[in-house]
Amino acid sequence: MRSAPTILHLDMDAFFAAAEQAAKPSLRGKPVVVGGLGPRGVVSTASYEARRFGVHSAMPMAQARRLAPNAAYLVPRFSLYRAVSEQVMELLARLSPLVEPLSLDEAFVDLEAGGSAHDTASARAAGERLRADIRAVTGLTGSVGLAGSKMLAKIGSEQAKPDGLVVIEPGTERELLGPMPVRTLPGVGPATGEHLRRAGMTTVAELAEAGEDELVRLLGKAHGASLYRMALGHDDRPVVSERETKSVSVEDTFDVDLHDRVRVRTEVDRLADRCVERLRAGGHSGRTVVLKVRRYDFSTLTRSETLRGPTDDPGVVREAAGRLLESVDTTGGVRLLGVGVTGLADFTQEDLFAQAAADRPVPAPAAAPAPEPAPARPDGSAQEPEAPAERRFPAGHDVRHTEYGAGWVQGSGLRRVTVRFEEPGSVPGRVRTFWVDDPDLTLSEPLPLVPGPEADPGQSSWPASRPKSRSESRSDREADPSGGSGSGSGRAMP
Repeated sequence: MRSAPTILHLDMDAFFAAAEQAAKPSLRGKPVVVGGLGPRGVVSTASYEARRFGVHSAMPMAQARRLAPNAAYLVPRFSLYRAVSEQVMELLARLSPLVEPLSLDEAFVDLEAGGSAHDTASARAAGERLRADIRAVTGLTGSVGLAGSKMLAKIGSEQAKPDGLVVIEPGTERELLGPMPVRTLPGVGPATGEHLRRAGMTTVAELAEAGEDELVRLLGKAHGASLYRMALGHDDRPVVSERETKSVSVEDTFDVDLHDRVRVRTEVDRLADRCVERLRAGGHSGRTVVLKVRRYDFSTLTRSETLRGPTDDPGVVREAAGRLLESVDTTGGVRLLGVGVTGLADFTQEDLFAQAAADRPVPAPAAAPAPEPAPARPDGSAQEPEAPAERRFPAGHDVRHTEYGAGWVQGSGLRRVTVRFEEPGSVPGRVRTFWVDDPDLTLSEPLPLVPGPEADPGQSSWPASRPKSRSESRSDREADPSGGSGSGSGRAMP
């Protein structure tokens, strides 16, 4: 424990929902819920306006819709959130070289290691300066906790929400923690909390009174001893600037159970490609491929295959995941699939042979085969080529029109797309409807929440290191009566 509150914990306020409200002025001050919108979706983040109706994280989306039927329901746009997160983490890095990110919107900072603070007054000043910088750079708010340990700093940021700062002075830990529920302490989840409740311990003070021996008897030596120390306010965990990545994985839950074996294999291939994208983005490769299958009865099966060497080749990962799928019975239906890679390394097996491959002569490319003629109709006449696929404008995506500028899709259908034309910093915009094949309307990248001083109105000014956006991570349609259907409200079709 430190004698000064020089450990800072930052937690952005309702991060995903707040980012959507900042990006879409028509949603500001309104309840916004971000998460999976399917029948099995859950709430990822709810704005404070939505929380007044009882909506909270991890709640089934169907229940959230019943509690707040008029809220805007959006799917996450991780490309936007990652870009904002990079801006926030850059501000934290200016305070100290020891920054420990916990997620896109949460991190610990050792202010003492960076020379940013040495006592209560300097720590508070650093925290207030950070909050002001975050608002100026991103337009969003964050809550800050300052304490002599990581545990108490995190508790402080929870007490500071929303948009506040709380300093927990060293020496006041036991008085603060005593009346709090046992679930406040790190490592106490639902199962451990219920176990302690049955033993008659529901507050932190009751844990401290029970003594270390009793907690060790109930929870085991390591967990019991650690919990007793935390109940006394002791937490010596250091801020770690880099966490070793042990695995990379992706998974999807399906709204309707998959029964078609071909569809299941297609989804596994898609997940394998997404997994490799994340693997490469982190500069890693891996040698063990893992397949996760949750079946219709909620039974979960995990299969793995270890390769001869580490790889980041999507074809290799797809083939391995496909072989693992062959050993799993999916006839009853599949509700969740996941593909992961473990045994990470910073090189690939292919690197070992790269130089030898470069020295070999490159064969001349084979001539492209002649295109096959279109199949004939039954009467012998030539069949016309298929019409090009209709352009898709998924609800919530960012778009740009040559005349009206930037906007986002509120809904689409019946070969029409309804767009609300507004952007961060503007007033709530008007809604207009276009034909889906209108050449003046195109999909675009998300705009910065706070444009730079020399930003080109037609270009994004996110940092160059921002990950590219993907269609599956863009926001879904706004649940707004003015644009809730494909035909929408707005001007008549031209």
